Amino acid sequence: MKQTFDVVVIGAGPGGYIAAIRAAQLGFKVACIDQWTNAKGGPAPGGTCTNVGCIPSKALLQSSEHFEQAVRHFAEHGIVFAEAPAVDLKKMLARKDRVVAQNNDGILYLFKKNRVAFFHGTGAFVGRSDEGYEIRVSAPAQQTLTAQHVIVATGSRARPLPGVAFDEKRVLSNDGALAMANVPRRLGVIGAGVIGLELGSVWRRLGAEVTVLEALPTFLPAADQDVAREAQKVFAKQGLKIELGAKVEAVRTSQGGVRVDWTGPDGKAQQLECDRLIVAIGRIPNTDGLNAEAVGLARDERGYIVVDEECRTNLPGVWAIGDVVRGPMLAHKAEEEGVAVAERIAGQRPHVNFETIPWVIYTSPEIAWVGATEQRLQQSGRPYRVGTFPFMANGRARALGDTTGFVKILADAATDEVLGVHMIGPWVSELIAEAVMAMEFRAAAEDIARICHAHPSLAEVTKEAALAVDRRPLNF
Repeated sequence: MKQTFDVVVIGAGPGGYIAAIRAAQLGFKVACIDQWTNAKGGPAPGGTCTNVGCIPSKALLQSSEHFEQAVRHFAEHGIVFAEAPAVDLKKMLARKDRVVAQNNDGILYLFKKNRVAFFHGTGAFVGRSDEGYEIRVSAPAQQTLTAQHVIVATGSRARPLPGVAFDEKRVLSNDGALAMANVPRRLGVIGAGVIGLELGSVWRRLGAEVTVLEALPTFLPAADQDVAREAQKVFAKQGLKIELGAKVEAVRTSQGGVRVDWTGPDGKAQQLECDRLIVAIGRIPNTDGLNAEAVGLARDERGYIVVDEECRTNLPGVWAIGDVVRGPMLAHKAEEEGVAVAERIAGQRPHVNFETIPWVIYTSPEIAWVGATEQRLQQSGRPYRVGTFPFMANGRARALGDTTGFVKILADAATDEVLGVHMIGPWVSELIAEAVMAMEFRAAAEDIARICHAHPSLAEVTKEAALAVDRRPLNF
């Protein structure tokens, strides 16, 4: 059976499902193919983000944060328990699964609402004809779709250590790390990036002794180093042990657990004994199953689909977005590219500004940034001014009981244009949006400083940091 569409999207992760919806809004006949399956065998659109990434990890981060607050901080608020709080991990994981299912169902509802035809199965190129590109949908039912435009949004998967496969029992990817049936006494994490820090934080809060091995000699090198230093200090105080410059030599599993042989910066051989090991050393694009050779779709040596700045591939009418192309592997970056591609197909002229894509790490404290870091500005030689303001001096942060961290604003020395904003502290994942908007409109630090911010609010820290650029903060 062959069906014809204007646009076929392969993959229903954040980039794919958003691209499909936007294309449908623009009047195209759209189909979206996705292979994710839930525990009952039904469709589970949303990709890695919804199923084993952003959404379930945030659910567990929230649950584990509640537990840590109950154990360590509720007494400060006058909240006491007759018995010590305990973790019902089965119930916690069930809540996480419900959150995931609600998001899956929400995407299916959006497809129906926007008249996007959804096909549950794997999608791969078959060939090309006068009618367009032929895409075969296989499992559970085989069908062939034809379209003049195809958007590839098949996402990514966890990168394993060379020679060490994920068994999701002892050696875990993000998938297995979100579904452990019990809290390990000793947990090893390889990789101190976003995934490693977030998942390490979840299980540390729940009682695991967590050691993170990071190959790089500096902590969070992509972040502003003032923020990175503060984060490393706070995580160490919380009990998260982070070893930098750690070179993994071998990983051995047994019934009793996992042993990691590694060497430090001094070359000294060391061992990490743990019950479970999370490997979070990056991700690789899911392009192997596309049958790209059937149509001559170009990929680079790492498996990424080659695209230009507008997400066009080497084939007319074939586009690629999200984790399968260059740029940061971020769900919101994929969404922006998905909208832009749908609008380009419609003849519009959208843009995606990579300089204003925010980054967030949902640990406690949260970390967020957008734009240039101070070290990048120093390397470029661009003159700049700096304004920082601590949450310690903010009334709302004191009331919350969390005064960790600060906001730092970098502005051009001559024009005062905001070049970068870096935050560490409570709820900065929400505060960073103001900085993104300011940079999109090429605002000056003075513009932020002159805007009235509600009192008491955490957002006042951003205002005060903007005032500090001109060395005139009001509350510090």
